[in-house]
Amino acid sequence: MKGKRVFVSGGAGVIGLEMIPKLLALGAIVMVGDLKSRPLSFAPEVHYRQGDLNLMSQLELDTFAPEIFIHLAATFERSAESYGFWEENFSHNVKLSHYLMTLVKDLPSIKRVVFASSYLIYSPDLYQFNHAQTVATKLKESDPILPRNLTGMAKLAHEIELRFIDEFRSTNFSTVSARIYRGYGKNSRDVISRWVRALLAGEKITLYRPEGMFDYIYAKDTAEGLIRLARAQHVKGIINLGTGRARRVQDVVDVLRHHFPSMELSVEPSALLFEASEADVSKYKSEIGWLPEYDLERAIPEIIEYERARSGQTLEQKSAGNVLITSAAKKVSLVRAVKQAAQKISLGIRVIAADLNPDALTQYVADQFWVMPRTVDSELEALLEGCHRQNIKIIIPTRDGELMFWAKHKELFKKYGIRVVVSDLESIKVCFDKLLFASFGVKNKMPFIPAALNPDEITAQSYVVKERFGAGALKIGINLSAQDIAAHAKLLEAPIFQPYVAGREISVDAWLDKNHQVKGLVMRTRDLVVNGESQVTSTFRDVAIQAQLEHVLVALKLTGPVVLQVMIDDAGAIHIIECNTRFGGASTTAIAAGLDVFYWTLLEAMDVDLTEYPFQRVPGEVKQIRVPQDLYVFSSDI
Repeated sequence: MKGKRVFVSGGAGVIGLEMIPKLLALGAIVMVGDLKSRPLSFAPEVHYRQGDLNLMSQLELDTFAPEIFIHLAATFERSAESYGFWEENFSHNVKLSHYLMTLVKDLPSIKRVVFASSYLIYSPDLYQFNHAQTVATKLKESDPILPRNLTGMAKLAHEIELRFIDEFRSTNFSTVSARIYRGYGKNSRDVISRWVRALLAGEKITLYRPEGMFDYIYAKDTAEGLIRLARAQHVKGIINLGTGRARRVQDVVDVLRHHFPSMELSVEPSALLFEASEADVSKYKSEIGWLPEYDLERAIPEIIEYERARSGQTLEQKSAGNVLITSAAKKVSLVRAVKQAAQKISLGIRVIAADLNPDALTQYVADQFWVMPRTVDSELEALLEGCHRQNIKIIIPTRDGELMFWAKHKELFKKYGIRVVVSDLESIKVCFDKLLFASFGVKNKMPFIPAALNPDEITAQSYVVKERFGAGALKIGINLSAQDIAAHAKLLEAPIFQPYVAGREISVDAWLDKNHQVKGLVMRTRDLVVNGESQVTSTFRDVAIQAQLEHVLVALKLTGPVVLQVMIDDAGAIHIIECNTRFGGASTTAIAAGLDVFYWTLLEAMDVDLTEYPFQRVPGEVKQIRVPQDLYVFSSDI
């Protein structure tokens, strides 16, 4: 394993927590993808990707270039599957397995795929009975199959997919599906861990079918068994992974009673069939030369010690809370981009669009809509109450006129556990005031276009006249003669004057972290502009220009998503026009190019270390054509 690059899906789960340290000890280079946040126990060298792997990009895997893929990610329910599990099983079992293998199957680097399957694939007629059994059925890889639930169905479906892939890619890599038996381990929802937690809390435990017989395999052994399969590339197809020895449920209770002599136990009747199953591990032993080493007597004390050490902590990951997009109006593409970023982290995050206008179009694409109070000091209490009521933890302002309000109060909101994605007040003041912005550039000897309140202070052949505050494109006059500027200035509330610079105007989308460091930027030409917004825009690259722009952005001490407007003259020199300290109208182009601004924004607000999530620019360039799209809502309540 030394030097091997290993991608583990679902690596923050019960098996993964045991597996990742083992892989690192063997010298592997490890990348983990999981819905959960990064476990504190993971070493710094683990590459971690938090979020829904259904939204993982091909570029992410191409960049890591794994040689081994160990697919652990899955969802399940404890005993009987609920009606609501229908969608969850499809998304995180059927769809996810298919999608990840789609990303992996054509990677030039991949040499081995190990799939964590399940013994639930076997026909339950082989091992479930109306009466208690004295001997367990030893299930062989060749036994009849008939998955007994949705989880088993999903596992079988992917086994068949891997068999299909083998027909075409077996010369490039090999695959193996390990049918794992009744797993248990630390930090788990399995019955053994649940009973241990209950007993530590002094609670009574309830027992059903104590005569049931299961092949209990400890997560530490499961991890070891899968790693050994990853290294044994000659082992292909289906293979059982269990201890080969069934234990009664009563045996679990007896071991627990040894550690909790005063335990209270209630034995309840059950309609469940009696299970009596164990793995035939002869193939595994023959091929690998190893078998699981833990039994209940050895493993349960480790679980008790683990649960006692973490007593009082919450087993489940804390909710990330919801995201509020203010002044959402008709910014449909922005709301969709935030929703996609939220889904990459947790399906439980709701994206709430908010606007003063109850007819705002974004209410039809957001998860929820809020006719929110005005962003004025007198409404602070109402805003805080509304955010608390809707479990809002992150606020993304989108309108120039509200940015200073949010910057002024972001520390107050932070005290209430709400992060506002906005730059500091002084930085926003500099960018909002176009005269102050131009002066900042001149003072710092940066290539900003100068500005003045009086045109006599500007030496130029022609002029630009625009509003001093807010959106610079509003009623702007471009390439005006000295005779025309006075008349145009009368149309504006607070006009400023600048020299007209001929050339090609570009937009620059960037994202800066909380330390004002540029994580990435994307430059794009404005191919077709309508009412100041790019209707057609195309990305391009220029290393020299990018370096200059990064220097400017750092000097402005900005954070989060920002947009620079820049003119490039015929000589290739840049002239900076203005900076909007928010997400731009066509900035989704940059997201498509790899500048994952909202994903980074949400992760940073959750205190995730962003060094794990580098800017990965897509190959080639991106052209965006912004066109209207019809939406249809079907409901009897319309």
